[in-house]
Amino acid sequence: MGIRIIKQSAGAEGLAAQGPVGRPLGEAVAQMSGIDVALAGAGGNDSGIWECTPGRFRRQIDNAEVMHILAGACTFTPEGGEPLRIAAGDTLFFPSHTVGVWEITETLRKVYVVFALD
Repeated sequence: MGIRIIKQSAGAEGLAAQGPVGRPLGEAVAQMSGIDVALAGAGGNDSGIWECTPGRFRRQIDNAEVMHILAGACTFTPEGGEPLRIAAGDTLFFPSHTVGVWEITETLRKVYVVFALD
């Protein structure tokens, strides 16, 4: 597979529905969509674009993750920590086994790389 370009990814169309988040908190259950991008030579790492509608939920993965927020706004509260306000243009680096609660206030879109667990 060659180089893949997703033009103007902050507003790109064609994201596939991925259903509700796995660990919702509250009545408004956030819905996910995305584009998975397979990278030759990336081993067990996953990458792509992910979008989520407003809602509150527990972080769903144990893996380390790097993400860049393309659009939207939210708060992430790490377990035992203070809320972190996050908006378009921010880049985040999550160590493996980071737990906490997402509260998406404006539909969030990110580009991500999720690393295979050690």
